[in-house]
Amino acid sequence: MPTERITFPGHAGTALAARLDLPEGPVLATALFAHCFTCSKDIPAARRIAGRLASMGIAVLRFDFTGLGHSDGEFENTSFSSNVSDLIAAAQYLAGRDMAPQLLIGHSLGGAAVLRARAGIPSVRGVVTLGAPYDPEHVAHNFGSQLTEIEAVGAAEVCLGGRPFTIRRQFLDDIRASALGPCIADLDAALLVMHAPRDETVGIDNAAEIFAAAKHPKSFVTLDDADHLISRAQDAEYAAEVIAAWAGRYVEMTPPAPPPGAPEGIVRVAEADPEGFLQDIQSGPRHHALADEPLAYGGTNRGMSPYGFVAAGLGACTSMTIRMYARRKEWPLDSVSVDVCHDKVHAQDAAPAGPAKIDQFTRKISLCGTLTPDQRARLLEIADKCPVHRTLESGARVITVDISPH
Repeated sequence: MPTERITFPGHAGTALAARLDLPEGPVLATALFAHCFTCSKDIPAARRIAGRLASMGIAVLRFDFTGLGHSDGEFENTSFSSNVSDLIAAAQYLAGRDMAPQLLIGHSLGGAAVLRARAGIPSVRGVVTLGAPYDPEHVAHNFGSQLTEIEAVGAAEVCLGGRPFTIRRQFLDDIRASALGPCIADLDAALLVMHAPRDETVGIDNAAEIFAAAKHPKSFVTLDDADHLISRAQDAEYAAEVIAAWAGRYVEMTPPAPPPGAPEGIVRVAEADPEGFLQDIQSGPRHHALADEPLAYGGTNRGMSPYGFVAAGLGACTSMTIRMYARRKEWPLDSVSVDVCHDKVHAQDAAPAGPAKIDQFTRKISLCGTLTPDQRARLLEIADKCPVHRTLESGARVITVDISPH
């Protein structure tokens, strides 16, 4: 997916570094992603979720909060409230590009921040939390024995994730005063709570409190055995797919109508298992499938074979064409089913040079309904006029273009 590197002014006017992950095609919706405490926009979970959502038509802005990652400013002078203000500033930046966010997605303390920020971002229709605490003060347990020093002296250096950070008393005061209950109750947006039951950093009871405080519409989806940072690729992919499917109920994501004669949308096929043959197939923002080979051919049999997809295309197009014709004629066709099998057969009309073989698709059509013999015969004739049938019989030209990064 194309990614723009951008900066925009944060709550204090300092430059915040961001990445805007964009779909290959039209932008169907825009999401704003808030990372976890002391993390960055580039942690694997944020990058993978943003990339997957972009492949499904949802643009995602992820940025470093003030004083973190590549953003300017001093972290020690920030607070939970300043993070919320940074989120509102990010939303205002997107609105200035006619991409006001309809979705807020927050991971860990970022999840708490998006719950608070929602009130300041009127374009939002859905909020998603990933492993979020119900009480922002939850992060104070990371400060350990330094809590006493922070209270007594006003500041202390704390090691978080192997890096030193200065935490000031103002930060503690701010998270203690940041009760989320009223914000969640007045969210005025659909809520999706995602949490792993065995999250050792932020317990599952936090998800229960967030869910209980919210009004409908609200949903809860488990992240099963994912860790708090959602560090495994398959967990991030799963989270993104659930978010996209859920958002479709609350966010208008209708793609623009293509101009007359425009080709269909791009189907992206990406290798999912370099050790085998599993392929990840994404067609537009809503349709996802897997392709594979049978075990006997070295695959893992987790999806249809490539020829299986070709046969499926022929069968689907045949059924649709028959139904369309019968509907227009108002004939009593109750149902259609099409069985398709593929094989290599000797070409009877091939030149005598050798035992040439061609691809043969055998199509068995079942038409149910009180149809006359003439109607049945006509519908079988119409089957031969389906576009995929014609393409297979007439052949097609394939053009290959190298778009590898150099």
